[in-house]
Amino acid sequence: MAPHFDPPREAGFYHAPEGLYARNKQRPFLGAVRCDRDRLTAGEWTELTLTYEVGGAGLADGGWLKLAFKFYSDWALFQTSDPTAANFVSAEYQAGDLVPGQSPATVRHLAVRFDQKGHERPFQKAILIDVVDGYLNPGDRIVIRLGDRRQGGAGTRVQSFVEKDFRFRMFIDPLGSSKFAEVPGDRLIDIVPGAPASLQLIAARLQSPERPFACILRADDAWGNTCRDLPAAGVLRLTGPDGAETAHPFALAETGWAVRRLENLRLDQPGEWRLSAELIGQAGVAPVTRYVTVEATAAPLYADLHVHSDDTVGTNDTSYNLSYGRDVAGLDVFGYTANDFNITEDRWNKAVELIHSLNEDGRFVCFPGTEWCGNSSAGGDRNVIFLHGRKPEFPFDDQGRMVRSADWNEGTAGGIRPGTWPVDELYAAYAKDPEGHLLMPHVGGRRCILDWHHPELERLIEIGSAWGQFPWFYADALSRGYRLGAAANSDEHQGRCGGGVPGTAVFGSRGGLTGVFAETFDRASVARALRARRTFATTGERTVAVLSHGDVFMGSEGRLDRDGTLDLRLLGDEGWEEIAIHDADRLVWRSDEAARLGVSPRRFRVRLGGARIKDRYRGAWWTGVIRVTGTPILDAAPFGFDHPEQRLWRQSQNTVAFTTVTNGDIDAIEITVGGLADAQIEVEAHIHGYVKVGDALQPPRHADLPDLRLAAEGRALAAGQGTAHEGGGAELLLAIEPVTQAPLSRDVSLKVPVRDLDLTPAAEHRLFVNARQRDQSRIWTSALFLSAD
Repeated sequence: MAPHFDPPREAGFYHAPEGLYARNKQRPFLGAVRCDRDRLTAGEWTELTLTYEVGGAGLADGGWLKLAFKFYSDWALFQTSDPTAANFVSAEYQAGDLVPGQSPATVRHLAVRFDQKGHERPFQKAILIDVVDGYLNPGDRIVIRLGDRRQGGAGTRVQSFVEKDFRFRMFIDPLGSSKFAEVPGDRLIDIVPGAPASLQLIAARLQSPERPFACILRADDAWGNTCRDLPAAGVLRLTGPDGAETAHPFALAETGWAVRRLENLRLDQPGEWRLSAELIGQAGVAPVTRYVTVEATAAPLYADLHVHSDDTVGTNDTSYNLSYGRDVAGLDVFGYTANDFNITEDRWNKAVELIHSLNEDGRFVCFPGTEWCGNSSAGGDRNVIFLHGRKPEFPFDDQGRMVRSADWNEGTAGGIRPGTWPVDELYAAYAKDPEGHLLMPHVGGRRCILDWHHPELERLIEIGSAWGQFPWFYADALSRGYRLGAAANSDEHQGRCGGGVPGTAVFGSRGGLTGVFAETFDRASVARALRARRTFATTGERTVAVLSHGDVFMGSEGRLDRDGTLDLRLLGDEGWEEIAIHDADRLVWRSDEAARLGVSPRRFRVRLGGARIKDRYRGAWWTGVIRVTGTPILDAAPFGFDHPEQRLWRQSQNTVAFTTVTNGDIDAIEITVGGLADAQIEVEAHIHGYVKVGDALQPPRHADLPDLRLAAEGRALAAGQGTAHEGGGAELLLAIEPVTQAPLSRDVSLKVPVRDLDLTPAAEHRLFVNARQRDQSRIWTSALFLSAD
């Protein structure tokens, strides 16, 4: 390193502020940031103060700063337009001490704004502070208040999921050139779970008698984060088909995750068992009930094949996510996923080594994988799952060719280096060994376009994830003639894989699960089952769906027997209210359980769902009111509302209001009234989108359908006739429907005659089942590919 100049010795006589040179040389050149908190509770409301002290470089007139954090965070969107409202962010200048002979800074104003795309991935969300009409001296301070409460605001709502070392990173433009430098020393905050709000019971819905039975009990906070360091006790009760009950006391772990795995439980009678659990001494934590059916039949494994860690754009490290999947979510099969352009080779090699070390036949099968991140115009997102157990050919193949969509991460010098692009080249990279790989098209930020398809590599399609639910995607693939099976995963970025609850931003849907019928519980058998499409997809529940036609099992190819039946089995917890059979994109048979069991004379339902668009910021944010005249509202209950910011409340005797968001999923509100005969129902809804650009207090109205009104007569509902609006988005739906008060079946077995299906002439029928429970959870089977010859 070259020696520095020494002005006192070398410069001779000159004028300068007294002692300023020595003081400023001691300062960090780019300054420093401090924060008044190092620990926050997920979802809490608070005011947070960060202070930037200007470094030896000073800040030029026209310079600016960015306080950035990662894009996957669902921290409430900041706003700068109303200091009396929530999530107001401010920046205040404070002058530092001057030395004799030093001129004060001339800055007149700090202009503050928030931009979702204010910096580079992963630190994309940014508070931008412009220095207006003047400069700042070294030692001056800028005090940034997140959730400034001084003028009556409620503070700011912290991100809803836990994270070790959440980071605020400061970037400054000291010269006013818009060339930014990173201020050393990120501010790290541990975001921890809150108090217990719910008890979760994780168990397989279908259990074969010869397989050991185990279940997981855990305590979660109001946002779905698993609590920690909670030495709570409880009891699990098993009630057999004959009504006999056994009690099993348990204690959650005193340190770490508040979890207990109970193993070697005896379910020694065939039939449906009732499992109920409660925590002792935890007021406000309701008991939980699940059901397990014991049969001498094949039982599915549950997989989440799409889980990110902080190797790229996930939350918490790879070891944390793998451990969470095994020990907290109770997954049987786990697929680690790295954004291919983003991961370093060193991190990839360490992740693969860890995955292989944790793979355990009979307990926890793990696969490494990447997410090919080409733009939609080049094919769009596709996961590559390495099934073979060998060293994956990534980031280079055996000829040294780069097998990434591109090469860029936050530490990359220079520009983006193109790699395996478009998706045609991805196919070329792995087509030599299709049995060792599984490519899975999916809808994420760069949604897959199905103009491209490789039939040997692409065997499953992801139709549900934390990004949303996409029945249209499955229908599109099948209507093109592609033979793809059903899968759903978390695409987890927030450290809660295995059907975890959504966040409040773009990852706004509950993560899914893939049910897998493998011959044995090991990596090779699971890999064969995935490629054979012996799968079903759920919206995060341990439900079960099995579809067959004669000896043709779902996912397989065969001949259509017009005198035969489609044989369907469904197992759930909340009761099946609708069962539908589709031939690719056509509905060909439907069972409405409310109509079959008889509709209620005193209850109806408002159901809303779908998305605004099919691309990244797809969420439909709903606000609205339900008005009933002619009879009082006695009760209103939400179904499918996933977190505390999806809300339902009474406005008056005859009005309830709601706010929620759907990303292709479905929410419902059941209303009980004095009687439907004289009732008039009106729903007024407003739809807006996510605030990607602009004022968070002025969300963009949905251009295609900003407002929607729907009315129904109670007399028609009591007669079983509902009304609905469909359209204006991606499966966007608003409906007023009759419901039944009769118990819905948890266990459904059907034999549907092929002749009862509304089939049109076709060379091949691609028949699959989609079913919905009362809580609006859904399940899809893989299709039967039946030739009509």
